[in-house]
Amino acid sequence: MSNIVYKTRKNNTKKRILLGLIGIMLLIISSSLIILYPFASKEKVNYFKGENPILYNGQQEGNALRDAEAVYIPLTFLKEKIDDDLMYDEKSHSAIVTTKSKVIQVPIDSLVYYINQKPVPLSLPALKESNGELYVALTLILELYEVQSSILPETNAIEIVRNGQKFVEGFIQSGNENEEKLRLRTEPKLQSPYTGQVNDQENVKIENEDEDYYFIRKENGIAGYIPKQYVEKGQINTIKIEKDSSEAVIPMFDGPIHLTWEAVYTKNPNPAMIPEMPGVNVVSPTWFELSGADGTVKNLGSQDYVNWAKNRGYQVWGLFSNAFDPDLTHEALQHYETRQIIIQQLLEYSKMYHLDGINIDIENVREEDGPIVTQFVREAAPYFHEAGLIVSMDITFITTGNWSAFYERERLAEVVDYLIVMAYDEHWGSSQKAGSVASLPWVEENLQRLLQEVPNEKLILGVPLYTRLWEEKATGEVTSKAMSMSEVKEWLSLNSVTPSYDESSGQNYAEVIDPATNSTYRIWLEDDLSLNKRADLALKYDLKGVASWSRTFADETAWLSLSLETKPIVQNQ
Repeated sequence: MSNIVYKTRKNNTKKRILLGLIGIMLLIISSSLIILYPFASKEKVNYFKGENPILYNGQQEGNALRDAEAVYIPLTFLKEKIDDDLMYDEKSHSAIVTTKSKVIQVPIDSLVYYINQKPVPLSLPALKESNGELYVALTLILELYEVQSSILPETNAIEIVRNGQKFVEGFIQSGNENEEKLRLRTEPKLQSPYTGQVNDQENVKIENEDEDYYFIRKENGIAGYIPKQYVEKGQINTIKIEKDSSEAVIPMFDGPIHLTWEAVYTKNPNPAMIPEMPGVNVVSPTWFELSGADGTVKNLGSQDYVNWAKNRGYQVWGLFSNAFDPDLTHEALQHYETRQIIIQQLLEYSKMYHLDGINIDIENVREEDGPIVTQFVREAAPYFHEAGLIVSMDITFITTGNWSAFYERERLAEVVDYLIVMAYDEHWGSSQKAGSVASLPWVEENLQRLLQEVPNEKLILGVPLYTRLWEEKATGEVTSKAMSMSEVKEWLSLNSVTPSYDESSGQNYAEVIDPATNSTYRIWLEDDLSLNKRADLALKYDLKGVASWSRTFADETAWLSLSLETKPIVQNQ
């Protein structure tokens, strides 16, 4: 009995081993077949999500609204993909679009929109709200921007393309290949799900490639990967969109600009008392100042001054400032309606005084308010250009704090005709260390940095005509006062001091020790040497010109020292 049991167990063990070996062999064979001959996935997935998908630059970018009369595109899409300068104004419930000569206001649910405040009738609202999101009529987008659109067959996708966009033609050549090989895969492999099917002789667009696969798109917008062997690559095409280019002619200034600011605080100077300024071709009086959160602009303009300037061949660029008040600036510039009030007043003043330009001097603004300053300039420039005015704006070198960080220099350079960099106050009046108002190495180093953001042909170098006399007391206290070029000469003469050249600042320098108080007086001069070097920097970097602050600080030597037309070109090393 025991022998029979023993033999049975032995036979069962052999069978198990044999079956196991057979199973392992089958596993190896099947795995090899899968690797060498992969089975294509039969899973199909939807390429687009939701109704009326928007196809842009090879991606779905949300969904449009469609009814029997119009197609509407999300405002967020328009701002993020087409026009990042587009702004929505909460107070007026309007979208604001700016071009070089137009400001377009599109109120929500209105049958009118406005171009430079002139009404344009509509048959349907150009801006409306749905489920808490704002939508813009596609017809208006096509009118304002260099884009084209089409509604694709089968999918009803709205494809939007931009001027200059390129695409590669493709053509399916598959012969009698089975349909599984002609499916568009979500990844460059057959085992991935597919989004659609192509047929022999079908036209497609080739958008990308990944080793042995092309990423192609059908005429209905559906796209995916397909082996390269089934696609014949065609020519590269470029989208060309011609728009009405009836923009206003922007005024230009021939030759180098030599501007000087006329500081007007309470009343204008007597023109008969202003000395000759050889080389100067633009004067910029500080006439207009923001004075109220409602957009009120204070006016100190003088027709007598304008007549004097024009008789001497000077252009007059009226200066508008924000009173250097960050709170007032925030309140006045945050709303479209208030910005327009400011702009319309400046237009009236420009017409009243027959100005040639506007110089915008906005300073001391919180960094977070930089975008509304840029928006103000974007909205102002088209009106000023339409009125035939040159538009310039004053900026600082790139640094931190309220006096610099808010400037969006690259974006401003795209809007205005010229940017004037106020290249001074390296050491300002309340500095705790005596130093030059603008040492030449400091100016050049910062100028090089600024030119990475602002084109040289749009940049004017602002130079100081003043300097500071520093007093360092025995206690360590440091104070200063601003002095004109003539006052500096008087001080040097009074103290019988001859300046010497200071290598580190690139300027002439003088100092006096008062034995009675043990105070040390230091001064870095703005004179022929300094001003000639500043003009040379403008030539070296091929800038548009120079601007000086301010006319009353100058003596008779300043103007020819700064005149670029009388100097040889300095080559940039």
